[in-house]
Amino acid sequence: MPRHNVQIGMGHASLGSKIDNYFASIGLGFNPGKMRKARLREIIVLEAASDEELADMGLHRDDILPHVFRDLLN
Repeated sequence: MPRHNVQIGMGHASLGSKIDNYFASIGLGFNPGKMRKARLREIIVLEAASDEELADMGLHRDDILPHVFRDLLN
């Protein structure tokens, strides 16, 4: 039977918590759940990349969430 409550952990904080903290830090008054879910694959792929791979893309690890949700900030 498939599990629909899978939690993905990245270090000490779950990826979900990391996303929630990002939205709180930029003062976004809501957590866009559907948008978050739609972009989760891209976040996971970037989080799984090495620092060197991120650098080749012009990103630092701390830039992943701002990069993925950049259209919300412009």
